[in-house]
Amino acid sequence: MRKTKTTTTKYDVAEHLRTPEEMAAYLEACLEEADGDAAFIAKALGDIARAKGMSQVARDSGLSRESLYKALSGERSPDFATILKVVGALGLKLHAAHG
Repeated sequence: MRKTKTTTTKYDVAEHLRTPEEMAAYLEACLEEADGDAAFIAKALGDIARAKGMSQVARDSGLSRESLYKALSGERSPDFATILKVVGALGLKLHAAHG
């Protein structure tokens, strides 16, 4: 009996965020799961930015691609001004709700 080799690839959520609605729903889910972890939210924004195209997001936000990759890596918490620029460049809006 011959063994077949199974090849796996790393799952990349950015490949599955195709519409603005999917991007917004993903960010909303991450906001709910973050439990105050700003780096987690930054990583989610990074996933969305990669799905949209990091070069385009860099142009629209006025930030360099390099600084975006660093800020949205999930390894650190970017400043709030960066978050706001990225959210705007992605065409998303932050909102607050009581509940």
